[in-house]
Amino acid sequence: MVGTFWSLVPAIVAICLALLTKEVYSSLFIGIVIGGVFYAIDAASGFPGFFNHIFSEGMISQLSDSWNVGILVFLVVLGSMVVLMNKAGGSAAFGNWAKKHIKSKVGAQIATIFLGILIFVDDYFNCLTVGSVMKPVTDKYGLSKAKLSYLIDATAAPVCIIAPISSWAAAVAGFVSEGENGLELFCKAIPFNFYALLTIVMMFAMVFMRFEYGEMSKYEKALEVMNNDESETGTTTKGKVIDLVLPIVFLIVFCVLGMIYTGGFFTAQVAGEVEGQMIANATYLNFVDSFAACDASVGLVLGSFAAVVLTIAFYLIRRVLSFTECMSSFVEGFRAMVPAIMILTLAWTLKAMTDSLGAASYVAGIVEGSAQGLKNFLPAIIFIIACGLAFATGTSWGTFGILIPICIAIFPVGTPLRIISISACMAGAVCGDHISPISDTTIMASAGAQCDHVQHVSTQLPYALTVAVVSFITYIVAGFTQSIGIVASCIISWIVGLVILFATLIFIKSKVAKQQK
Repeated sequence: MVGTFWSLVPAIVAICLALLTKEVYSSLFIGIVIGGVFYAIDAASGFPGFFNHIFSEGMISQLSDSWNVGILVFLVVLGSMVVLMNKAGGSAAFGNWAKKHIKSKVGAQIATIFLGILIFVDDYFNCLTVGSVMKPVTDKYGLSKAKLSYLIDATAAPVCIIAPISSWAAAVAGFVSEGENGLELFCKAIPFNFYALLTIVMMFAMVFMRFEYGEMSKYEKALEVMNNDESETGTTTKGKVIDLVLPIVFLIVFCVLGMIYTGGFFTAQVAGEVEGQMIANATYLNFVDSFAACDASVGLVLGSFAAVVLTIAFYLIRRVLSFTECMSSFVEGFRAMVPAIMILTLAWTLKAMTDSLGAASYVAGIVEGSAQGLKNFLPAIIFIIACGLAFATGTSWGTFGILIPICIAIFPVGTPLRIISISACMAGAVCGDHISPISDTTIMASAGAQCDHVQHVSTQLPYALTVAVVSFITYIVAGFTQSIGIVASCIISWIVGLVILFATLIFIKSKVAKQQK
């Protein structure tokens, strides 16, 4: 079963069960069990091998991984920050301020999108920060949790994958072979990242066209405008807007500092030592290089911890919270993040099952086999395969690691198809990550908006699939027009993609209007 289609079955079963039963915990666990059974059968390890693979080599191994532990700690600290801001009255004060300055539901959505675009450093940081800041505002104007989750999720990975200074750019650059500037290649691929860019266009279009479709329309229609946000949150009346804005500023500044610190920005880079002494003309990495070399997991923990310490000190000085209330926020923050932590743990374990069954090598073989005789169709094929792999495994970065080296090996340096195919790989990985119920970004978008996870997945799926189909067609156009030049191909592809996207939305809107009548 290793290295065959069976390696994808555990993830496919888990995803289908989650969508059918609306219960994600048992669905993920059943997928894990199936993966353990397949592995035990293939390895002929019997019942002991089955249990050992699931718990020791799977769950315990994933929970002891330093990267994963860092993400869990970051989740708990960020959850505590949210509780602190609510207790201090910062969220309620910001909601009251927004009520005066943001005059409509459209304005609340636009503000959410812009904030999501501005926080491009890391998708995890984006999901929880945008949710905690904008939920009081969107609640006041009757925006459903499902729609807020979609806006958060659509400005997380899709924005990070087109931002040269982000943890995602660092990851992609790391998969490029030595001797080539990975960050430069990443930047050249940005204009062809159709899924990420069209997702941003889609969000603005849906806001200004003022309609919803699919499952999303049910939740939007059912929601009534909430007028008294402060009474719901039970916050103090001492809070001011600064009690929310300053902690967010602390988070952004110190998380960025933490990430470049782990990348060596503050560490002297020396060529060697002379008799145990460092040479005098030591050099330092620049901002971009240190970001490319950063450890995002550790950097986010360092930054968020510094931010929460300064936030507590600020609240104590302002006397809006007592020390006891501040400390109790950590317990409440951890409690609020327990569902997200459980889902992440199970999702990581399921990924370990598919990895052990050789899903990566199976998909890599499909891609390499499709390269023969399908040159112009290859970007579209890579997009679909990357989307399917990321959807089944719940990881964009793992998909990058599998497909980007293959794209680099197939096409020589300097050819347009090299850039277009790498863009298709990144776009497909983000698309699959965006719609996958077991993706950690999707999970945290649900947590950030305090939305039921399966509800979030089912409501955003029609929107994401609309953009995915348009992107697939656009990559076909790019593949066939690449011979006339990279710039001309990009322009023609964009014109075709935008025309198809808006034509599709206008058609759907007319169908929705007829159904409503």
